Amino acid sequence: MNLKFTVTERFTRYVTIDTQSDPNSDSCPSTPKQKNLGLLLVTELIDAGLHDAHMDEHGYVYATVPASSEKENIPVICFCSHMDTAPDCSGTGVKPIIHKNYQGQDIVLPDDPSQIVRLSEHPELKHQIGNDVITASGTTLLGADNKAGVAEIMDACHQLMSHPEIKHGKIRILFTPDEEIGRGVDKVDIKKLGAYAAYTMDGESAGNMENETFSADGAKLIINGISAHPGFAKGKMQSAIKIAGQAIAALPYDLSPEGTENMQGFVHPVGISGHVETAQIDFIIRDFDELKLKRHADVIRRIADEVLKKFPGCSYELQVHEQYRNMKKVLDQHPQIVEYGMEAIRRAGLDARLCSIRGGTDGSRLSFMGLPCPNIFAGEHAFHSKHEWVSVQDMQKAVETILHLCMIWEEKA
Repeated sequence: MNLKFTVTERFTRYVTIDTQSDPNSDSCPSTPKQKNLGLLLVTELIDAGLHDAHMDEHGYVYATVPASSEKENIPVICFCSHMDTAPDCSGTGVKPIIHKNYQGQDIVLPDDPSQIVRLSEHPELKHQIGNDVITASGTTLLGADNKAGVAEIMDACHQLMSHPEIKHGKIRILFTPDEEIGRGVDKVDIKKLGAYAAYTMDGESAGNMENETFSADGAKLIINGISAHPGFAKGKMQSAIKIAGQAIAALPYDLSPEGTENMQGFVHPVGISGHVETAQIDFIIRDFDELKLKRHADVIRRIADEVLKKFPGCSYELQVHEQYRNMKKVLDQHPQIVEYGMEAIRRAGLDARLCSIRGGTDGSRLSFMGLPCPNIFAGEHAFHSKHEWVSVQDMQKAVETILHLCMIWEEKA
């Protein structure tokens, strides 16, 4: 295919739009500014010929690339990326910088020279020699997670509309808000999408495809202490805050994110709040084996039992709720969805690697909502940090992969 890529221009335009989501907001989207990018995408999609492109009241963008093939039995597939960026690092005033012809040097970010993207800390940069690497300027994240995926899908739409010789069935497009705070598909209209399979473009290294995620639960440990005036507290006060501190300190290192890797799960305290009488610790619980989630929650329960022995009269409650489940359980029932993705990556000239994610994607929940959805590389690295980077060439390969995938579904129909 002789393509004139537009992905870099799109990406550097999209990242300048602040779309951080907010976990403390109950609205959908959680921040109105996410709609600023959604409106721009709708305009560009309509200009490209996707005349049904629109954004709904919840900030979700839908569009359709009409079929170019005369075959009538081609399954409808969907490509999905999220528009928001993580609350962990500022996304305001992003200034993308293209470092052309990267030669393996450490990259000093100019707006804060203490921020250095070091080759020793980012070994994937070894595969970018001669490529053009994009970073932010040092004071913000870049937003490659997931605006690289958004730009890749947008460029693929442009290519499909500009090259009718690329034979494909009907393609649905979905851009979601609030993925970074776990609400990315809360308001998705699966019936309106009308797709048989979907692919999120939200992965890391070029060539990677992910068919497996963590299964995930959330937990709240609520501790009830005994309050007393601090001036008259001797023998009376039993501070829920201090009890919570002891519970956190007792968590085993080999069941923590910093003490686990590969297929190992973890228990991770992500927030603590409260006062002397009542305190709450919020946990995330993760494992690839869904059955182990209960065991991990039992670790919290045993620790609470042990700590509370030292505080007679105090009590606790542990609330556990489901967040998402390992999408492999669904994808294993539809092997061709993953097989076609791997074939598309190979046709783009890359070594295809099937991987697991130590995390989740919109595809995790979409798969259990009836839309099987593995995750394809977008080229993003060092997510949620000022050191985030992506390469021009990896984004272009992601566009090629999307196009090959569209053709493969048409060929196999």
